[in-house]
Amino acid sequence: MPTLKATEFAFPRMEAPDLDTMEEFLTHFGMLRAERTPDALYMRGADTHHLHVTHKGGTKFIGFAYHAADEDDLKRAAKLPGASGVETLDEPGGGRRVRLTEPNGYQIELIAGVERRLPPIKIARDPANTVSEPLRRAGRLMRLTKSPTLVQRIGHGVLATPKVKETTAWFRDTLGMIRSDDVYAGDEENIIGSFSRLDRGATYVDHHVMFCVHNVRSGFNHVSYEVQDIDAVFQDHDYLKSLGKYELMWGVGRHMLGSQVFDYWADPWGRMHERWADTDRLNAANGGNLLSAEHLQSQWGERPPERFLGHVSP
Repeated sequence: MPTLKATEFAFPRMEAPDLDTMEEFLTHFGMLRAERTPDALYMRGADTHHLHVTHKGGTKFIGFAYHAADEDDLKRAAKLPGASGVETLDEPGGGRRVRLTEPNGYQIELIAGVERRLPPIKIARDPANTVSEPLRRAGRLMRLTKSPTLVQRIGHGVLATPKVKETTAWFRDTLGMIRSDDVYAGDEENIIGSFSRLDRGATYVDHHVMFCVHNVRSGFNHVSYEVQDIDAVFQDHDYLKSLGKYELMWGVGRHMLGSQVFDYWADPWGRMHERWADTDRLNAANGGNLLSAEHLQSQWGERPPERFLGHVSP
């Protein structure tokens, strides 16, 4: 049994040589500046906390951060092998953290006591008419807000690793995540990918908050953000494409596992960021599955291109 359970994904932490260039990309991607110092950039969406952190430096991925229930969880985490001890965060919202190291050497932060001081941002959007409710917006014209549309919240992170089983076990045993789907190729013991979700008991959560996927190299695969609706995915796909500045990695399509309508783009240093809408939601009672690799395909959309397959940022 894990000694603690992460309650929410907080943000990725990475470096960039040029914070102006990174802020420009993330603004086009659908974020707003929460705070900036000479050495760090904190970006937000509609949520009440920053959800992306970039430090001035090289191009490396540092790690992921997760919210803990309270400081008691931090004290328990501080007793784990290799833990940093409880530290004070000198960042927007303050709070405390414990730094851990997952099996591939990346930093995993557990944070608590962060003041959610940013006001939430609401976007007025008329609901779409549907077959079951064809008059949901009777007499009202559908006119979408202009791009870029604001991301709503952070969804999940993905690590590439040659040690899928070991890495997955660490996240499940250390942060209390539970299995949604483990995916095998050939023999059922040959696990090539593992989708894990938060354990919030009867509360429904996203299909996955962490995906570990096999690669001969370890590194960052992508970080994912939810947008308001499917219109926002397609609309901003066209917007980002029209800029002619960023590389489209894959999209638009709909995954089978998780079922998100997805769109993947690379930042100026090749780190993948995903915008998505509409996902499966599960609670602890829904259990997990062992599935063959054919389930990694999309339900519709183009097949993943070579630039996406095997992608990893060290």
